[in-house]
Amino acid sequence: MAVVFIVEDDEDINELLVYNLKKEGFKVKSFINSVDALEALKKEKPDIILLDIMLPDIDGLEFCKIVRSDKNTAHIPIIMLTAKSTEIDKIVGLELGADDYITKPFSFRELVARIKAVLRRSQKKSSEKIIKIGDLTIDTESFEVNIKNEKLNLTSKEFKLLLLFVKNQNKVFSREEILDKVWKDDYDVYDRTVDVYVKHLREKLGEYRKCIKTVRGIGYKWDC
Repeated sequence: MAVVFIVEDDEDINELLVYNLKKEGFKVKSFINSVDALEALKKEKPDIILLDIMLPDIDGLEFCKIVRSDKNTAHIPIIMLTAKSTEIDKIVGLELGADDYITKPFSFRELVARIKAVLRRSQKKSSEKIIKIGDLTIDTESFEVNIKNEKLNLTSKEFKLLLLFVKNQNKVFSREEILDKVWKDDYDVYDRTVDVYVKHLREKLGEYRKCIKTVRGIGYKWDC
């Protein structure tokens, strides 16, 4: 069940949104000012935020900037709700990181369709960004690898090598193919280079070292 935060100071609109979104199966938390909503974000991360621009304390544009500048909340999709309908207002909102923009008055059916579309895009992006194999987590955007929430200190080549393996489960790569895909145009690298990096990568992967299989006479594959 997707969690929606509503930040809207018009209490009638706020209540209407809460009622209708709950009917659609969403879990909803509503706020009539930015300060309370920002405080709530420290404790819970919703799947999406519906954000009014004209708020009494911190306006929606500034709210959006705050959310996007915090690594813990930057990934949360935002749909802006506003009476402003000029092109420049929309551009500013989208440039500050809003995922969509809908002007009042709006059709509730359209709003639900927009919410579902943004959530689908967000989930697709998230699945492409994060690769999980048991307790092993690979963030392809921040280039971080964790095992049981402990960060591994991989070099850039080790990271690329790991990514090549995990994205191609059970595919056998020859040393020449690995050199071509990971080292590309680097000079003075040899088959032995691959063996050395695989050895170092295995040492850092702990219990997941067994996932890198040696295929005798050919090269390596990821089988986990």
